[in-house]
Amino acid sequence: METGLNGRVVLVAGASQGMGRACAEAFAAEGAIVAMCSRTDKTLQAAAAEVRKGSRVEVFAKAVDVSDAGQVRSFVAELAQKFGGVDVCVANAAGPPPKTFLNISEQEWHSAFAMNFMSVVYLAREVIPLMQKKRWGRIVTITSTSVRQPIPDLVLSSAIRPAVVGLVKTLAGEFGKDGITCNNVAPGYTATERLAEVAGPQARAAGVSEDEIRARWAADVPLRRLGYPEEIADAIVWLASDRAAYITGQTLLVDGGIYKGM
Repeated sequence: METGLNGRVVLVAGASQGMGRACAEAFAAEGAIVAMCSRTDKTLQAAAAEVRKGSRVEVFAKAVDVSDAGQVRSFVAELAQKFGGVDVCVANAAGPPPKTFLNISEQEWHSAFAMNFMSVVYLAREVIPLMQKKRWGRIVTITSTSVRQPIPDLVLSSAIRPAVVGLVKTLAGEFGKDGITCNNVAPGYTATERLAEVAGPQARAAGVSEDEIRARWAADVPLRRLGYPEEIADAIVWLASDRAAYITGQTLLVDGGIYKGM
C-alpha cells in the first residue's frame, strides 16, 4: 500500500522503547526521515542505532524531555534547520505511575499533567507553524483506552488523557484548513515495558504473579491476547499516510475490542 510517507520528516517522541520505538521503525520502513527523542540518551541512541540498521533512511536522535517547553522548542528548531520542517509528529510520553486517588501527591498531579498533556501542547505549538508553511501535516498522539473508560489504579491517566482528546479535537477543527490532520490512537493492554509497571502493583495487591495478571487482562480482551507495539505503530502510520487524508479529530482504539462501549 502506498502511504505517501517516503521522504517525509517524522518526529517520534518517547521513541527509545515500546510503542514509540515501534513507530520509529515503522516510519523508517516507509522511507521517512525519522527524528527520535526521549529523556534517556543512552537508551535512545541504542534504539536509533537499531532503527538505522534495519533501514536505509536518515535517523536523527536527541535526548529531549517533552515536558520542558524550552527543550521541545530547541529540538523542533534544530529539525527545521536540518531537514526543512516536520511533516508528522507522533506525540508520545511516559505514562503516569499506577496509583489510587488518595495515594497521589500534589506534585505527582503536576508532573503527570506536564508529561502527558503539556507535552502535546508544546509539540503541537512548535510543529504546526512548520506544517502550515507546507499546507500538509499530521499530528498523532498516543493515549490510552482510559480516554473512554477509567482503568483501575490509573487515576492519573484516566483523568488527564481525556484532556488530550479534547485538545486534539480542537486542533483538528482549527487547523484542518491548513491541510493538517490531528488524531489520537488509544492502545489497550499492549506488551511493553510500561505494562510491567502497571502489572506489578496489581499482582502484589492480589497476591498473584505478574504473569497471572497479564493472563487475566488477556482473558478480558475479545481477541484473547495482549497487543503488540508494532500493531499500534501500524495504526499510527496509517493515520499519518495519504490513505487517511480525510480523517481528523478522531480517536482510534487499538485495543483488541476490550472497550465495550458503542
